[in-house]
Amino acid sequence: MPKKNSKFTPYKFLCKYKGFYFVRNQTSAENIDSIESFEIQDDDIFLITYPKSGTVWTQNILSLIFYEGHRDGTENITLIDRIPWLEYNVFQVDLTSRPSPRVICSHLPYYLVPKGLQNKRAKIIYVFRNPKDVLASMYHFHKISVTLETPKDFDTFLEKFLAGKVGNSLWLDHIEGWCTHKDDFNILFLSYEEMKKDLRSSVLKICNFLGKELSEKEVDDVVDKATFDNMKMDARANYRFMPSDQIDFSKGDFLRKGTIGDWKNLMTVAQSERFDRVFRERMEKLPFRFCWDIQEDPQPISSSAEENNV
Repeated sequence: MPKKNSKFTPYKFLCKYKGFYFVRNQTSAENIDSIESFEIQDDDIFLITYPKSGTVWTQNILSLIFYEGHRDGTENITLIDRIPWLEYNVFQVDLTSRPSPRVICSHLPYYLVPKGLQNKRAKIIYVFRNPKDVLASMYHFHKISVTLETPKDFDTFLEKFLAGKVGNSLWLDHIEGWCTHKDDFNILFLSYEEMKKDLRSSVLKICNFLGKELSEKEVDDVVDKATFDNMKMDARANYRFMPSDQIDFSKGDFLRKGTIGDWKNLMTVAQSERFDRVFRERMEKLPFRFCWDIQEDPQPISSSAEENNV
């Protein structure tokens, strides 16, 4: 566990607290401290990801699963209203008064989430993605974000990513921490690539884990509306509702490509090899085989909580 600092250390675009980089002016030390004692309800559902790993996509899937009005198009409620953020609560949602079951989103590392999650009654879905695509997506996102530093060039951003000097710190620390401490939580691991290759199976896996029964038609509707193209056109799901002091949509879309292997359009061979040299040893110890290209078949991740204790 990283050393817990008492000081909320500010940088130009980031703040470091308790060993973790947060986006500056999006949260506070007091808010992070309060999360530890956030009261967990037994039917709470937490979606946890490292940024750009399929967060919004999975938010949309969960909203389609749980809210018939989202599924049949009769309700115009945005994803942030349906599935608010824990640490980046920029819309000031009162999480304690949310209707049950509460579905809450977070980028937090394992050691900063509410302690009550360790009673293993509430459920966590952890979605991960191959880190080269995470890097590529994060680089493009930085170019449209108002609250994050605009990258000087990709090579500079690559080095910051490899050093963990980006919002939400080092990708390796994040996924490694959650994998190492998986037995402390009731957690389902899902890969972005598995979801992309077989969305229906992934939806059924989520439903099974959450104990949510849907009819065949309802599952079909979830899968149809959760495809990237349909989600990009859905104003409730595509984050176009974000204010201009957060996202500059004149520079691009929040949802960009939603594919596998786009890193190859950005990284040079030398940059890819540099990435491998820094990350390979620790990645090989993770219990997942990563899918790097749309042509590859991703390794299935188990659908049961017990089997996920890999």
